[in-house]
Amino acid sequence: YILVRKKDNLKKQSEKIIWIEFDGDGRFKEKYDEPAIGRSLLMSPFNDFFTWQTTQITEIIDKEENHLQFKTKNSEYILTKELL
Repeated sequence: YILVRKKDNLKKQSEKIIWIEFDGDGRFKEKYDEPAIGRSLLMSPFNDFFTWQTTQITEIIDKEENHLQFKTKNSEYILTKELL
């Protein structure tokens, strides 16, 4: 996966991703395989040294099989999945 932040072209790369949700107190609630409003993207490795985590999704602009464009509370991103 390659994540690009639109405002400054920051690029992050990850072998795997998960989408996470937090409870009302800001603590981890659940993980998912699909993006949705209110979820954050977490890029592997999935430990204290993760590659990148976004703030919560506020809008999904475009969603295709290997391409996702979305806005978070403070940025806009494009996530692509590289095919092998």
